[in-house]
Amino acid sequence: MRINTPNVLVLLRVAVIPVYLFLYLNEDIVRLVPLVIFLVASISDFFDGYLARKWNMVSNFGKLMDPLADKMLVSAALVALAYTQNLDAWIVVVFICREFWVTSLRMLALEQRREVKGASIWGKIKTTLQMTMISVLISGIFTDSLLELVLIYLSVAAAIFSAVQYTRDYKDVLIEL
Repeated sequence: MRINTPNVLVLLRVAVIPVYLFLYLNEDIVRLVPLVIFLVASISDFFDGYLARKWNMVSNFGKLMDPLADKMLVSAALVALAYTQNLDAWIVVVFICREFWVTSLRMLALEQRREVKGASIWGKIKTTLQMTMISVLISGIFTDSLLELVLIYLSVAAAIFSAVQYTRDYKDVLIEL
């Protein structure tokens, strides 16, 4: 792995996960603090990819770790939301299963020495919807609102749709099994 700004941003996103969880699960902490941490970590996702492309620093490490860091951050936030009963567990299971499936496809591609595809447009839409949904749920401002419900179900639909798309994109990897 090359130590460069995009890769450092990815690693920092992973490093803030325990801090976020501690603050979110601590009832004495105002929700704004974990929300800001989650938002900054989420926004760093855009910047690491943008900088990697702009500075021609795209690497296999970044292609694999960037989405994995996102999955770790989002999964941790989703599990915490389910733990605090702010999100139904079945929704968390759908999201996490999708993440394991897509990551498995990428790992199989690496194992077969095939190209590891970066995030697709639907993967990016799914991530944007999930991070928006999680931010709304963390904030607690729109509890039990139509906005919250729409964000949850749009996120689920995007997760399923993008999983199907990745499966099609990696069908040659699956055929080799």
